[in-house]
Amino acid sequence: MTAEYHITRGSAHPLPDVAAFIETLNGLGRSPLPEARQLFDPGAELVVARAPGRLDVMGGIADYSGSLVLELPLGEATCVALQRDRERRLRIVSLLPDSAREAAFEMSLAEFESGGRPVAYDVGRALFERDPARHWAAYAAGVFLVLMRERGVDFRDGARILIASRVPEGKGVSSSAALEVAVMQAAAAAFEVPLAPREVALLCQMVENLVVGAPCGVMDQMTAACGEAGRLLALLCQPAELCDMIPVPEEIALWGLDSGVRHAVTGADYGTVRVGTFMGYRMIAEFAGLKIREAAPGGPSLVEDTRWGGYLANLTPSEFEQDYASRLPERIGGAAFLSRYRGTTDPVTRVDPGRGYAVRVPTAHAVYEHHRVRLFAELLQGSAAGRRLEMLGELMYQSHASYSACGLGSASTDRLVRLAREAGPGQGVYGAKITGGGSGGTVAVLGRRGADAAVAALAESYAGETGRRPHIFSGSSPGSAASGVVRLSRDFVP
Repeated sequence: MTAEYHITRGSAHPLPDVAAFIETLNGLGRSPLPEARQLFDPGAELVVARAPGRLDVMGGIADYSGSLVLELPLGEATCVALQRDRERRLRIVSLLPDSAREAAFEMSLAEFESGGRPVAYDVGRALFERDPARHWAAYAAGVFLVLMRERGVDFRDGARILIASRVPEGKGVSSSAALEVAVMQAAAAAFEVPLAPREVALLCQMVENLVVGAPCGVMDQMTAACGEAGRLLALLCQPAELCDMIPVPEEIALWGLDSGVRHAVTGADYGTVRVGTFMGYRMIAEFAGLKIREAAPGGPSLVEDTRWGGYLANLTPSEFEQDYASRLPERIGGAAFLSRYRGTTDPVTRVDPGRGYAVRVPTAHAVYEHHRVRLFAELLQGSAAGRRLEMLGELMYQSHASYSACGLGSASTDRLVRLAREAGPGQGVYGAKITGGGSGGTVAVLGRRGADAAVAALAESYAGETGRRPHIFSGSSPGSAASGVVRLSRDFVP
C-alpha cells in the first residue's frame, strides 16, 4: 500500500501539466532531493495552482505608457503546490528545470512585520537583496507581504510551497509573472482571501515592482491571470483595462523562438529606455501647458490635466510629429533634466543624475506602438482576409525596428527576424519581432497555420549559425483564473 494524492475539489480532469505535477508530488517520497522530499505534511491538504507564460505579440514596452497590448498565454506554465503550516514560516522549494536539483528558501513571517504592522516595501525588498543567491524567492515570498499590506491579511499560519516551472527563465516570456500569479492564486485559495482575476494580476505587479524591484508593466501578470487559450488578451494599459479577447483567426499561427540570449527586465537597457520615455512625456506635458504638480527632485511628478488621459500613448502620431517631436532632445543628462523638470510621472523608476538618457526615440516608440497595435487588432478582427497576413507582418517588422532604434535590440534577435524575412510568405512566414523588454529573449513569429516545418527550419538555420538551438514555443493554455485550483489529499492505494 502506498499513499498518493488525489483531487478532492476542483477539476476531476486537470490540464496535462497539472496532472503531471500531481504525479511529481506523488513521487516526492522517492525523490533524491531532500528539501522537496521533506517539505509537506502528508496528513494535510495541498492547494495546486498554475499560471502560463506569455508571448508578447504586440505592445511590449509601450505598456507603461498606456498602450494597447496583445498577449498570448503560452502552453508552458508554472505549477505551485501550497500547504498551510501552523508554524509562521515560509518554506519554499523550487524544482530546477533538470529535475535533478532544487533551490530552497526559508524565512519567518515575523520578518515581514515591525511593531505589529507589515514592514514597508523597501524593507521587504532589502531582505532579498542581501543575498543574490536567495533573490529568486522574492517572487514567491513577496506575495505574502503584498497581501499583508494591500489586503490586510493577518497570516496566523505560514506556508510550505513547492514550485515546478516549465516556463524557461530569462527568455522574455514572463517566467516571473507565471510564478507570482501561481503563488498568489494558491495562497488566496488556501487562506480564503477572495480575489478577482484582475486583482490577482495587479497585486502580482506590486510584488514585482515593490518587492522584487523590477519596473515591469502589468501585461505579463494580466495574461498569466486572465488569459484564455487560443485567444490574444487585449489589455489597454490605462492602467489595466481588459478588452474583449481576440481569437487567433483559423488561418494564422503564432510561435516564439528563443534566441538563447538571456533577457532581464531588471537590466539597465530596459530601465533606461523607460526613464527616457517618461522624461519625454514630462517635457511634452510642459510644452502643452498641462498643469503639473511637482515632486521632490527625482521623485514622481503628477500631470493633473488629463488632456491625453494621463497617458503618452494617447497622443496621435500626427500630433506628436507636428507639435512635439522636434522639440524633444535626442538625449539629456539626468542632472540637467532634474534641474529643469525635477522628476517624471513614473512611480517605479528614478532619474539617475549621473546618467544620460535617450528621449526622442523612446517617446516616439510609445506613441507609434499604440497606433500599430490598434491596427493589428482591427486587422485580426476584420471579416475579409485579403492581404491581412502581409499587413500584420509588416506591423510586427515595424515594431521590431522601433525596438532596435530604442537600443533594445540584439544581434541574436535581429538575426532571427532576418531569417523570418528570408523565409517569407512563400514558406508561410509573414512577420517577426522581438518581445517583452527586449535586449535578447524571444522573437514572436507570425505565419500561416501549418507553417511549423518552415519555423523549425528557421530555428535549425539559427542553431547552425550560432550554436544555440532555439526553444520553439507553440500552442496556448488558459490563465490561472480559467484553470482554477485543485485541492489534494493523500489516500492509500494498493
